[in-house]
Amino acid sequence: MTSFNERLFPTDVALGAKGGPERRTDVVTLRSGGEQRNAIWAESKRKYQAGYGVKSFAQLEAVLAFFEAQRGRLYGFRWRDRFDFRSCASPALPMPTDQPVGIGDGATAVWQLTKTYGAGATPYVRQIRKPVAGSVAVAVDGLAVSAVSVDATTGLLTFMPGSVPKSGALITAGFSFDVPVRFDTDYLEVDLSHFEAGQMPNIPIVEIRV
Repeated sequence: MTSFNERLFPTDVALGAKGGPERRTDVVTLRSGGEQRNAIWAESKRKYQAGYGVKSFAQLEAVLAFFEAQRGRLYGFRWRDRFDFRSCASPALPMPTDQPVGIGDGATAVWQLTKTYGAGATPYVRQIRKPVAGSVAVAVDGLAVSAVSVDATTGLLTFMPGSVPKSGALITAGFSFDVPVRFDTDYLEVDLSHFEAGQMPNIPIVEIRV
């Protein structure tokens, strides 16, 4: 994606934000009272309200500067979701066996990082495209490997020649990651006369596909 900056939104503000995943489902009520439900989006899309995280003038100034640098909605950037930014459940630290990435076939050298939610018949596999640089650890059949490179801008793992996982080998990974997002407004309105009284600026953030 051309209009994306690999910059991280101020984390102290993001930690106080509100938001989460959204899905789009079409629900049709039948004459019998039953329902038919169809998923409009194959993937969830996260939305956040960063205004809740602004607690000081210094933070407000930092957000204003960041907003201007991204030209409003023009450039995407990284967002640290405090509820979901690791391959494991908090407070554990990522381990190379946390998340399944794929099953080797003896030929494929490039794999996409993923995180799986839920189990049973309907797990959701989310592609992780913005891992935190230096945080990714990879294992093959439970054994940590180092002959693999990680692209922190795409989430692609590339095994070096001679280290491509053999057929049937389980590839796993542990990591921290960010969400690719953009501002969902080109106008950032701030009322300084009421800011100290608790009025928060409206700073909508929305996930983007990269």
